[in-house]
Amino acid sequence: MRIQRPYPVLLGGEQRSGTTLLSVILDSHHLLDVGPELDFTAPTNLGSSVLEASDLLTRQDPKVLGEGTATQDPRYYDAAHFVKQCQRYGVEFSTLADLVRAQVDADGRDIVSLEDRCRLIDAIGRSKLAASGKWTWGIKLQRKIIDIDIYAQIWPEARFVHIVRDGRDVAASHLRTVPDWGYSTIQETAYQWRSLLERARMRAPRDRYLEVRYEELVSDPRAVCERMCTFLNVPYDDAMMQHERQKHSVHVNAWGHPAAEATRKSLTTEVVGRHRRDLSDAQIREFEAAAGLTLAEPN
Repeated sequence: MRIQRPYPVLLGGEQRSGTTLLSVILDSHHLLDVGPELDFTAPTNLGSSVLEASDLLTRQDPKVLGEGTATQDPRYYDAAHFVKQCQRYGVEFSTLADLVRAQVDADGRDIVSLEDRCRLIDAIGRSKLAASGKWTWGIKLQRKIIDIDIYAQIWPEARFVHIVRDGRDVAASHLRTVPDWGYSTIQETAYQWRSLLERARMRAPRDRYLEVRYEELVSDPRAVCERMCTFLNVPYDDAMMQHERQKHSVHVNAWGHPAAEATRKSLTTEVVGRHRRDLSDAQIREFEAAAGLTLAEPN
């Protein structure tokens, strides 16, 4: 198989759909350096505010410390959250600060526009490759894949992998596992799950977009991994079948990531169909009515 020049591998999916599991499986490939999400659209800018947060975290200032990526001072949350996510990806505070300074100095402006933000993400990804010696980098876009057409223009050679999980199981996970930050109602979960999937499908560049099912990934991982490798134009690597034996940055500095511990384990189908035990019959019917044909025909 002929390896093309590197391009980003961008992962998307609804929260609690297995995006982190997908990232560590791909990261197990000897050519792919794929990490967790980077919320690069949230801070006011990725320039001065990130530099300040990097400095405060280096000095372990209490203002930017807290449980997980939380901060004692909410004014610093967005920037410190991003800096902690970068360390979760394997990019240390000082390295991130150097990359930010280099871009700000070269452009003569703060990092505010989406295009400039994506250029920094690209620099972060390439810095990971310099350290890992792998071929290309990737991160989770998570729900930002809803704007896949925009990111496909910014990264014209990027490949997008969208993991889709049974929406009823997504609802059960939100309501039972992460009630403090997940969707709070069946109706909301169904709307968000359906709109994300439909809009991503409608906007995706067909030759650069692949959907995989969570249920198939955990029940027939070899077939899914082979399909992803073909899509990414890389040779199949059996290490993807043993992701729990590999070292992944999300496990080194987890910063409270909700899926870090689960992705240390081998694949299992035990949570497939969890809605049957975690949701009432009425809740299941409510979700199915709201999701409609998108649930009935997920591919």
